[in-house]
Amino acid sequence: MNQYLDINPEVAAALAAGKPVVALESTIISHGMPYPQNVETALNVEKIIRENGATPATIAIIGGRLKVGLTAEEIDYLGKTGTAVTKASRRDLAVLVSKGMDGATTVTTTMMIAAMAGIRVFATGGIGGVHRGAETTMDISADLEELANTPVVVVCAGAKAILDLKLTLEYLETHGVPVIGYGTEELPAFYSRHSGLKVDYRMDTPEECAEAFHVQQSLGMKGGMLITNPIPEEYSMDDTVINKAIDDAIDEMNAKGIHGKEATPFLLAKVKELTGGDSLESNIRLVFNNARVASQIAGCLSRL
Repeated sequence: MNQYLDINPEVAAALAAGKPVVALESTIISHGMPYPQNVETALNVEKIIRENGATPATIAIIGGRLKVGLTAEEIDYLGKTGTAVTKASRRDLAVLVSKGMDGATTVTTTMMIAAMAGIRVFATGGIGGVHRGAETTMDISADLEELANTPVVVVCAGAKAILDLKLTLEYLETHGVPVIGYGTEELPAFYSRHSGLKVDYRMDTPEECAEAFHVQQSLGMKGGMLITNPIPEEYSMDDTVINKAIDDAIDEMNAKGIHGKEATPFLLAKVKELTGGDSLESNIRLVFNNARVASQIAGCLSRL
């Protein structure tokens, strides 16, 4: 057991019994939405996971401890504290722990801590990726490196649409990460079901996804697997509307010189503003959908 790891007794019992557990990130709570909507969403995601036969394990760093399975009070604390909590990627982890600080885990750190705890499935909204203009800025999310190295199935609605999706796919291919379309051959574009880009493989059932990851692990291959699950049709945004909002948000971000870990929260907030809040509702609905699919995959994986 990692000396810095605190696993919630409910999560520990599920893991010990070989029952399905689904990890959840905490950046979406502290940096993704306003209070109290962030807390309501986090608790509803946990509820959906339980309804689908799995145990939720929301992950964060609190007081320098790696927490796997937050209490409702800890989720509320992160929601109220908001952006004052450090957005913690791989480079931040050791410093936050050594200083006894708080951190909201990104896709990267959620994968890391989930793997430490023995959790094999993680549901999120969208992964980070290669930012637009990365050929000059070198702005590439640490999420992609983590997917190449950490053995966790990540269920998402694709990479965030504010990114360069084509280059993100190229990066994942170079690093040997299988990109699976859940019920689709096309990479979902987060707010939208369509990107015009093809995934590596299409799989239509949780059983197929679980079997593929099980074989990957049995072969001794390192790294994770990305399951891209399209946003439900009724919540998918019009491509023209969302792409215009993203382009305008990127122009404003560049004009203000915003970059690095501040870029994604700024862009998501600006897109929400430009779409009159529609993008936030879509974001919430796709997270719910990913939680449901991740729970089903975790259930299948626990039986293999």
